Amino acid sequence: MKRSIKKGLGFGLTSGVITTLGMMVGLSASTQSRLAVIGGIIAIAIADAFSDAVGIHISEESENRHSPKEIWEATFSTFTFKFLIALSFTVPVLLFQLYVAIGVSIIWGLSLIIIFSYHMATQQGVKPYKVILEHVTIVVLVIIITHYVGKWVGALCC
Repeated sequence: MKRSIKKGLGFGLTSGVITTLGMMVGLSASTQSRLAVIGGIIAIAIADAFSDAVGIHISEESENRHSPKEIWEATFSTFTFKFLIALSFTVPVLLFQLYVAIGVSIIWGLSLIIIFSYHMATQQGVKPYKVILEHVTIVVLVIIITHYVGKWVGALCC
């Protein structure tokens, strides 16, 4: 896989999982609204995918080490992977009750992070468990923090 596309995959996948799960958990905790969570997922899929893609684009340009083709490949792949990963979280919300959908989404997101982290670690020749533990810890921290912030906001507003 080309380096520019791999960069987009790695960035889009991790950002898609972490951002979308954080938003879902926080909105669910504060509103208990399936509609709010679906709207949030779609908003993240569009706005944050564009934001991340432009961020990668500018970052790649600033390095002065990449051809325009490589820069656009990284930009397009970041947008595509972030968009698709984020939208994939709508499936559990559409199929299950919200509290079940959140659990299924957490399992889905952690599975994606574990698989990608394992693949990345083995390619780099490092111990996969260390990389996986580091990445899963970050995701779990985001889930915990956004849950309690969502509960707090829900208690303040409603």
